[in-house]
Amino acid sequence: MWKRTNKVAIYLLTTLFVIFFSNHVILLLHKSSEQVRYNSITQVVTSPDPKPDVAVDADTPQSRPWYMAGGELRPGLSNMSGSGSLYPEQAPGHDRIPSQINFIPPDTPESQDSAELPLKKVLFWTGANGWGIKLGRGVFLKEQCPVSTCVISTRRKDSATADLIIFKDHFIMPSFDRPKKQLWMIFMLESPLNTQQFKKPSVFNWTATYRSDSTVVTPYERWEYYDPGVRALNQTINYAANKTKKVAWFVSNCAARNGRLEYARNLSKYIDVDIYGECGSQKCPRASKDCYKILNSQYKFYLAFENSNCVDYITEKFFVNGLKYNILPIVMGARKQDYVRSAPEKSFIHVDDFEGPEQLAKYLHKLDNDDSLYNEYFQWKGTGEMINTKFFCRVCSLLHDEQRTRDEASTYYNDINKWWRGRGICVKDSWRTHSNKTNNSAL
Repeated sequence: MWKRTNKVAIYLLTTLFVIFFSNHVILLLHKSSEQVRYNSITQVVTSPDPKPDVAVDADTPQSRPWYMAGGELRPGLSNMSGSGSLYPEQAPGHDRIPSQINFIPPDTPESQDSAELPLKKVLFWTGANGWGIKLGRGVFLKEQCPVSTCVISTRRKDSATADLIIFKDHFIMPSFDRPKKQLWMIFMLESPLNTQQFKKPSVFNWTATYRSDSTVVTPYERWEYYDPGVRALNQTINYAANKTKKVAWFVSNCAARNGRLEYARNLSKYIDVDIYGECGSQKCPRASKDCYKILNSQYKFYLAFENSNCVDYITEKFFVNGLKYNILPIVMGARKQDYVRSAPEKSFIHVDDFEGPEQLAKYLHKLDNDDSLYNEYFQWKGTGEMINTKFFCRVCSLLHDEQRTRDEASTYYNDINKWWRGRGICVKDSWRTHSNKTNNSAL
């Protein structure tokens, strides 16, 4: 009797324990599941929305877009083709470079290795000098273009069969009969003040310039963040340490039309400015790497002054001479909003933020005396990189865009001179002065 009772008791206790343990496990699993779901929701909510034309995941270099250093994320017919805006009228104020780089037209075959595939022909009208590439299909394959079925020629006898003719830096009207569907592009990197007035203003379909409203934007450099939501990082070094000199400037053209030399000389009345080259008393051979070592180690500020004050005109004077080194660039050239759009956040000082050289100098002295304030201008370092803009890849992809849906007015430039050098594109004085004059005349 006792044995039977004992067995029953043990059975009941075991059953109760199993039920309790199972419920506890279920509760733990439920809580764990809820936590995972919460973390997932939190991540989705707090993570910045990616730009519509860029697929970015900055966790590892390999997960970055293919055109970034170490990036392996490539476009495909099923994931990135056709996303984003391609043409200037579709996205005013944006260069559309990532969208164009990743664009794969819908009819593109999975494999582009077949010798039977038709090739789009690009003719360099003025030859290959200055391009730094070989003729043929090589550049499209070397750049690993998503669309590589294009070929480059310099033979003018190909003018009747070329899909696109590129005129670089200068244009003289050709004498051959132009096919109806043939596209003409003008390629220019200099500002309007240093380029020609076109006698035939309505012959171009595409433009390739530094301007953000060009068909294929060709900036001197192009900055892109690894993660658009991370634009500043704590730095481990003091960028002001051991720097004993104030402002430096490397310049050879003393006759720029925007008054940059006069501004620099006026600035030197209120803060030390060392001018190297033809326009100053300091000497350092342009080819010498020691010049830029001096910038890194001795100076706190650099005058990244362009030779023209024109919309979007930002050259290597800023991107290379300035941002490449551990020095704070002071900029003159494009409008401030152009620099804000093109540069890392808080990486420069624009002259138009101040009434004149004296006010700018006071602010520079303030930064010179406060390492913490000075170092705030370097927190962008490590948040992104200057990318390869894959110019030829973009040209090839757009040439294969047979389903281009653009209104007729956007398929050619009715007056290239008006677009390129019209009113308000360049100013002789500062943008600040120009804006004040415009506002006063409107009253």
